[in-house]
Amino acid sequence: MKTRKLLAVSTVVLMGAVGLTACGGDDNGGSSGGTDGAGSGNASVELMMWHNSTTGPGKAFWDETAAQFMEANENVTVTIQTIQNEDMDGKLQTALNSGDAPDVFMARGGGKLADIVEAGQVMDITDLIADDVRPAIEGTLNAFSIDGKVYGMPTSVLPGGIYYNKTMFEEAGIEGTPETMAELDEAVEKLKGIGVEPIALGGKAAWPAAHWYYFLALRHCSQDVMTEAAASMSFDDACWTDAAQELADFAETEPFNSGYLTTEAQGSAASSAGMIANDQAAMELMGAWNPGVIADLTPDKQPKADLGWFAFPAVDGGAGDPTAMMGGVDGYACHVDSPVECADFLNFFMSQERQEAYAEAFVTLPASQEAQGVVTDPALLDVLAAYNGAAYVQVWLDTLFGQNVGNALNAGVVEMLAGNGTPEGVIKAVNDAAAKE
Repeated sequence: MKTRKLLAVSTVVLMGAVGLTACGGDDNGGSSGGTDGAGSGNASVELMMWHNSTTGPGKAFWDETAAQFMEANENVTVTIQTIQNEDMDGKLQTALNSGDAPDVFMARGGGKLADIVEAGQVMDITDLIADDVRPAIEGTLNAFSIDGKVYGMPTSVLPGGIYYNKTMFEEAGIEGTPETMAELDEAVEKLKGIGVEPIALGGKAAWPAAHWYYFLALRHCSQDVMTEAAASMSFDDACWTDAAQELADFAETEPFNSGYLTTEAQGSAASSAGMIANDQAAMELMGAWNPGVIADLTPDKQPKADLGWFAFPAVDGGAGDPTAMMGGVDGYACHVDSPVECADFLNFFMSQERQEAYAEAFVTLPASQEAQGVVTDPALLDVLAAYNGAAYVQVWLDTLFGQNVGNALNAGVVEMLAGNGTPEGVIKAVNDAAAKE
């Protein structure tokens, strides 16, 4: 097993760049290019972009952004291909390995980004970030930095937690929100008492089910243990198994919707997000993109008025800080062989105007401090408050550990929840995958 290089901020998304109040400053509606005119001149340039917004305001945002960029850069054609979120990582890896990768593609930092940097498949944009863009995203750039170089542009900050239906909580007689796993157990039983599914879980894609393990590991394991695991790819500390055992015990109480391992997470009324949108379940553990996904699945395509949020509960005897959060920073990168106009496009959609439009289209938290003033969704404001008060923010574990180890972790959790594995088996699967790195 090789020792993985630590990323610049491999296990922590810096919180300093994320403030509740938007920063001042004038917006020029675009970028300064960051390339000092070193583009392709009048030569015709084609850029292929892959993103995961297949419908609704998110898709419209990218269509509009591409059209605006092409209007400002008449020699550039931006072609967009939308790919279902659950298929993105696999299709992108195949495209990268085949030499037929898109010019602009989603990047999530962590070990996944480190792997494609090591393979020489992504552009170093350190010196291509526009002067009028960099100050507002300086902190979040760390999520895409490796050995002091920047390989991606952040678009949104996505800490996770539990979204809940305030009306259902009130009907079930739940006062406040659960602060411990014991209180979450009590809330689950009260919700069963009013005949609703307590927790929606779209386990078909594996990662939503594994998120429950991630957060329990965050509570059971110290930050030092997680940092060491990211570097050594060894998971021998007992806290990793303790987290898996707690998830197995929790699942035995049947808190999740019927058939949760074959339920989709997003994209339809039958998905776990759709269950929240249509009042069929009371809670869902998900990242800060969830309000926008839920809004798109409500009958009137509007944000859900009674949607609330609370931080993942504390566990008894855990070594992790109870205020720590799990999350990530989504963004986009350029293929190493793309023309310099690709970096110009990244700069373009990171302008204040485009970031504000992004936040409104996706109902999420923009990476740019300048654009955060447009965030009004009550659940997202609660997320921001918790994010700013967190001791640290841990990167999603499948992102942190890279695709191979991350996929093994996700699959191991699903096997355990399906009754085909054990808590010890989850850790063995991860250690076995790490040994092959």
